Amino acid sequence: MLYPSIDKLLNIVDSKYILVHISSERSKQMLENHHFQLKENEYYNKKELGRALEEIEKGLITIKRNS
Repeated sequence: MLYPSIDKLLNIVDSKYILVHISSERSKQMLENHHFQLKENEYYNKKELGRALEEIEKGLITIKRNS
């Protein structure tokens, strides 16, 4: 089972496409800079993509919309 669930994430982000874009960009940042917003042992996932999704769920990443 995936954590966090897609249903919880879609309550935060309106579009699956935006969710994919944001999480992929954040995971690339984690790989390149080794900068994490939580301590290593506070993440449930071991890979950067899962950790990026956790950060979105916990509200550590904010989404700005151009209107």
